[in-house]
Amino acid sequence: MKKAEVVFIPLPAMGHIIAAVEIAKLIVERDDRISTSVLIMRPTLDSTTTKYTESLTPSTLPYRMRVVDLPCLEHTAVYNTGATWMASLAEAQKPQVKEFVSKIKAQSELSPHDSPRLAGFVLDTFVLGMNDLAAEFGVPWYVFSASGAAFIGLMLYLQALHDEQKADLPEYKDSDAELEIPSLVNRLPAKLLPSMVFKRESLPDFLGAARRLKHARGILINTFKELESHAINSLCNGEIPPVYPLGPIVRCKGNSYDVGSNNINAFKDIMQWLDDQPPCSVVFLCFGSWGTFSVDQVREIAYALEQCGHRFLWSLRKPPSKGKIESPSDYVNFQDILPEGFLDRSVKIGKVIKWAPQVEILGHKAIGGFVSHCGWNSTLESILSGVPVATWPLYGEQQFNAFEMVIELGLAVEIKIDYGIDILEGDIREIVSSDDIKGGLKLLMENGSEIRKKVKEMSQLSRKALMEDGSSYSALTSLIEDVMDNIACHNCSLLS
Repeated sequence: MKKAEVVFIPLPAMGHIIAAVEIAKLIVERDDRISTSVLIMRPTLDSTTTKYTESLTPSTLPYRMRVVDLPCLEHTAVYNTGATWMASLAEAQKPQVKEFVSKIKAQSELSPHDSPRLAGFVLDTFVLGMNDLAAEFGVPWYVFSASGAAFIGLMLYLQALHDEQKADLPEYKDSDAELEIPSLVNRLPAKLLPSMVFKRESLPDFLGAARRLKHARGILINTFKELESHAINSLCNGEIPPVYPLGPIVRCKGNSYDVGSNNINAFKDIMQWLDDQPPCSVVFLCFGSWGTFSVDQVREIAYALEQCGHRFLWSLRKPPSKGKIESPSDYVNFQDILPEGFLDRSVKIGKVIKWAPQVEILGHKAIGGFVSHCGWNSTLESILSGVPVATWPLYGEQQFNAFEMVIELGLAVEIKIDYGIDILEGDIREIVSSDDIKGGLKLLMENGSEIRKKVKEMSQLSRKALMEDGSSYSALTSLIEDVMDNIACHNCSLLS
């Protein structure tokens, strides 16, 4: 029996690693001929991501799958280079990747019947500079996107706009222009483009990734056909490699990172509180592993929650020092930042927490709405759980995701779509008023709303997509066939 090994290299950020790990799991669980290795570049972007990767031990992973920490290259100082840290880190860790993969190849040559043959690389959208390693080892490489299909279409559109029409993309920042993008039905306000596009130091990395997409053997996307049918169809035009929509791929409940020994008491306390709340009565506020707000903004959120009267569960984190790329920390005392008396006045209807087991919370019957930063993983988690979202994007491509959810798909309500922060500088565009927040919460928690119905329907479709003969199940089958067919062709060429 032919055996194959596929090597995944994600960007060392939480959402990207989760997507890579879960795709790798799906592959080995589907086909016993394939092994997978997920290589984690170091240093990871934040301590939260590090804790997650440390939880990925052999006892928590399927047989024939491994997660490997590459040596930490602190001396590269990649996080001092601003937005170009992705390219810097990938380039610096090429020797370590090459050393690891060389061992796979050497072992397969020594024991061709017992050891898997290197079948190819699966590279994160933003580490495609490693594609030359695939050529060096004589294997194909695939792309995997931790964002949706519409975002891949956006990348290709912006690259063509820059290269062919000579557009100065950073000039679109704060402009009133609207863009006709093939992967969207509606015109996109240019000010909602990803923040990387507006910065001249990071734009080359973005454009370089878009150019390389066209040379991959295939593109794996964390989405499903029923969610992004227009975007997926727009990519199937014969001009780019085959697209494999494999999602929704999210972290499974009960992952040891979230409910392990370090957090078990907090987990029990949160879930017990939710158990005591009526069904669909609680609004959950959580803004990802990097989501924080200024003191003034925190107080506006508190005022809105108090005025609207809905039950709430709020994950509140402390921002890092300005000018440092560090993950948020915990407040020692929430009373230091919240309005005076807020905790006492809201004690019967609300709970403010530090860490949040997001997947478990979204899956609880008490949750009726989710105020989210619109990271793509969080978006898919909310859809899978059937929980409507109120959008409040912060950075990266989250403004684009918010637009897609509210305008394109009609699966979310808006608190803000164009809100943004600069993680490195700590700059914010505005303070969102308590009135605006309250209005969004009212729409979010409306019983029987059309959006709530649509999200419930999409939740059912998302689960069917992953079942046997579902759209994502079939896409994964096609991907595995392509991997194994390539191995067979390679063996035939050696014999001839």
